[in-house]
Amino acid sequence: MTHEHHNQTHTEHGETRPSSTGHHDHHSHHAHMVADFRKRFWISLILTLPVVVLAPMIQSWLGVEERLRFPGDSYVQFAFASVVYFYGGWPFLKGLFTELRQRMPGMMTLIALAISVAYFYSSAVVFGLEGEVFFWELATLIDIMLVGHWIEMRSVMGASAALEKLVKLMPSDAHLVEEDGNTREVKVTDLEHGDRVLIKPGEKIPTDGVIIDGRSTINEAMLTGESQPVEKSEGDQVIGGAINGESAFTIEVQRTGGETYLAQVIEMVRQAQESKSRTQDLANRAALWLTIIAISVGTITLVTWLLIGKPFDFSLERAVTVMIIACPHALGLAVPLVVAVSTSISASNGLLIRDRTAFERGKDIDAIVFDKTGTLTEGRFGVTDVIALGPRSEDELLRLAASLESQSEHPIAEGV
Repeated sequence: MTHEHHNQTHTEHGETRPSSTGHHDHHSHHAHMVADFRKRFWISLILTLPVVVLAPMIQSWLGVEERLRFPGDSYVQFAFASVVYFYGGWPFLKGLFTELRQRMPGMMTLIALAISVAYFYSSAVVFGLEGEVFFWELATLIDIMLVGHWIEMRSVMGASAALEKLVKLMPSDAHLVEEDGNTREVKVTDLEHGDRVLIKPGEKIPTDGVIIDGRSTINEAMLTGESQPVEKSEGDQVIGGAINGESAFTIEVQRTGGETYLAQVIEMVRQAQESKSRTQDLANRAALWLTIIAISVGTITLVTWLLIGKPFDFSLERAVTVMIIACPHALGLAVPLVVAVSTSISASNGLLIRDRTAFERGKDIDAIVFDKTGTLTEGRFGVTDVIALGPRSEDELLRLAASLESQSEHPIAEGV
C-alpha cells in the first residue's frame, strides 16, 4: 500500500508539529521590543533636554535663572514633561497594571509610582498649588529606566539570535524512500514515524532516526560538542541537524517536529531565557519592599508635618520628595546590565544558558573536568611535521600526499 503524505500541521493523534516558525515569531517579538525601547529612549531623551534646561533647580545650580526664565516657561516644561511621562513612561505604566493584576508588585510598580507621583504633583504646582516641580527628576528617571530595559532586551535578542543558528541546522527538505525504492523530495515537516529517508554525502540529517542501511561518519559537533566525526552503521541512532560524511545511508524516522533532540534543546534554552535568575527575583522583592516603604514613609512624612502645624502644600511637597527618592535609579540599571553582559558574552562564545540560577552558581566552581576531545582544542586534523626518509623534499612529499587524498572526504584526508 502506498504511503500517502499530506501537507498538514497535525499528526493523526492530534499533536501539533512544531517548527522553526514559533521561534522566528519569538525572535521577531524581541526585535520589536528592542526597537520600541530604543525609539522611546531617544525621543524621551531629546524631550528631556528642554525639561532640564527649564528646571528652576538646575538653573539655580548653574546661576542662569535670570537669563533662561520667561513668562509661561512652566507651561512649556509641563508640555514636554507630559509627552515624556505618557510616551516614555508607558511601558512602566503598563507594567504597573500587569503586576497589580497578577498581585505581584515589583520593579515596574515602583518606577510607575515614582514617576506618577512626580508628574501629577508637579502638574498641580504648575496650575496653582504651592511647591516645587519635579519634572526634570521625572524625565531623567524615565530615560535611565528606558535605557536599562533597552540594554536588557538587546542582550535577550542576542541570545535569541544564537538560537536562530540552531534552527538553521535543520534542513527544510528530505529524500523520502518509497516502497518501490524510488526517492522523492518532501518537506521535513511532512515526515512521519517509520518513514525511510535517504541521506546523501555532505547533507544534513533532516530528523532523528536509526540507520537501517549503510554506514558513514557523521559530524555532530554543533549538537553534542563532539569535535571528531562519529562512525555510524546499521542500528545506530542519528540526530537531526548533524552533517553526513563521505557515504550515503538510509534511516528510519523515529522522532519528528518537537520530539527531536534539536527541537528540545531549542525549547529548553528558550524557556531558560524567559526565566528569571535569583538576582532578578531579589531585585523584584527589593522593589516590592521599597514600594511599601515609599508609600508608608511618604504617608508618615505628610502626617508628621501636618501634626507639627505646617501647611498642607509644604507637607505634601516633603512627602512627594520622599516617595520620588525611594525609587532607586541604580537598581533599575544594575540588574538589566548584569543580565545583558552575562547573556551576550555567553552567546557570543557559544554558551547557551539553560538555567540562569545555575549560571549564577558558576562563581562557586572550584574545578572543571573536560571529557571531550576538541573542547580545549580545535578538534581538526592537520599536518604538524613532514619527515623525508628518501631523496624527495618535504614540500614534494606533502604535495604528493595532498594529491592522493584530494578525492577523499575522510577527516584525516581533509587534514592533509
